[in-house]
Amino acid sequence: MVHWDATEKQTITSFWGKVDLAADGEHSLQRLLYVYPWCRRYFHKFGDLSTISAIRKNSHVRAHGHKVLSALGDCVPHLGDIKGHLAQLSKLHCETLHVDPANFCLLGQIITIVLASRFGAAFTPEVQACFEKLVGVTAAGLSSQYH
Repeated sequence: MVHWDATEKQTITSFWGKVDLAADGEHSLQRLLYVYPWCRRYFHKFGDLSTISAIRKNSHVRAHGHKVLSALGDCVPHLGDIKGHLAQLSKLHCETLHVDPANFCLLGQIITIVLASRFGAAFTPEVQACFEKLVGVTAAGLSSQYH
């Protein structure tokens, strides 16, 4: 189990309220699919993802990016048991979708980059440390059902 001190919890909770789930989620998934093109194989039902232009125009990318950041946001009230909170989602990604769990770490890095870019100086080293911890714990939680 991961320990979150009061300052970390407050930082995550207050900063998360500023995150634009739709826009930041869309930008995060767009970057993931462009920077790490091998991740596209999990999204074949989304249609054309062959270029950054196609990725940016894709409504499925937009919708799924929102869904991903919403799921991350749903972890915020469950900081004490993210692994338990994500058990069903982990099982889905492992047993049904067969997603390589290394991609969860890549997505976490991308989310951090997108938030740092959007918030600039407000994304202080202290905020970044909290978000790095959050996405790391989330990636571990999503990987928990893998054998």
